[in-house]
Amino acid sequence: MEHIGSAHDDAELELLEAAARQRISAGQGMFDLPGLAPAKGGALPIRSTRMGHLVDALDVAYRVLGFEDATDGDEVFKALVIARIIEPTSKLDSLRVLDEAGVATLSYRTMARRLPSYATVEFRAGLAGACAARADLGPSALVLFDVSTLYFETDTGDGFREPGFSKERRLEPQITIGLLTDASGFPLMVNAFEGNKAETATMLPVIKEFQAAHGITAVTVVADAGMLSRSNRVALEQAGLTFILGARLSSVPYAIAQWHKDHPNIEQVPDGLRLLEPLPAMPSDGRGHWWTHYQYSHSRGRRTSRASPSRSPKPRRRSRGRCRSNGTGSSRSMAGTAR
Repeated sequence: MEHIGSAHDDAELELLEAAARQRISAGQGMFDLPGLAPAKGGALPIRSTRMGHLVDALDVAYRVLGFEDATDGDEVFKALVIARIIEPTSKLDSLRVLDEAGVATLSYRTMARRLPSYATVEFRAGLAGACAARADLGPSALVLFDVSTLYFETDTGDGFREPGFSKERRLEPQITIGLLTDASGFPLMVNAFEGNKAETATMLPVIKEFQAAHGITAVTVVADAGMLSRSNRVALEQAGLTFILGARLSSVPYAIAQWHKDHPNIEQVPDGLRLLEPLPAMPSDGRGHWWTHYQYSHSRGRRTSRASPSRSPKPRRRSRGRCRSNGTGSSRSMAGTAR
């Protein structure tokens, strides 16, 4: 690397660039080939470009995941996947992304003609099967599920795209997308639901479909309180599934209150304190035996106290911590601020 000089305007910069080009090409003559004249300005025109390393890496990953076999070598679908990873954009603009990446271009008419086949249940099932095979699922599995919404630039619903609860507080019609992953976050299944369908009503159908497709006998569902309603928890248990639920507590649980009662002289709750509270089943709702595991954390308590001064603990029970819990088996798990 060599320093050529510094420029203060465009003219000086052009002179320095010319000097740099001469320094780089010093001693390199031009082949005297008949009929080949140097281009004006000394630079050859660029006919095409290709993002070789990126496109090749994505192509290898696509084949390693088994999508090549699952789609019967569909090049149009693979091109759309590569375009979406490089730059998430509209279907029409994906053609521009593919052109810039140097991937063989396809017409918009061809892409639009193939899209209906990609929306079929059979096509999605093939992709989900490839993902499950790559995840090497056994007879038991820990799966994670979450949902999001996609809105559309229209004012009229059509039965599927319908206005519903929007985290972005939008009023346009939307759909709900559910993603099921394994414990490492590897995607296993993607489902779409009506925009006005409650989030709590999306989990059980996905779990049942996943079990039927892959012969999974034991599933542990991990979710927050917004995903698992009481009826969902009962339905999961009746289906033979276990779950772990995280939620905020509106009041001090009995186990924590009893601990304070048994330790009246302790001002600071020990960091990492674990408490267990059994919740016996009620014959009327079909529940199994639930257990709540509480774990106390000072660092989480400090963040909670700063975020909500009104939740500051009382002087007698100054315990700048937060109680988090994780359930096991047929259980529920809750997290809240202990005072």
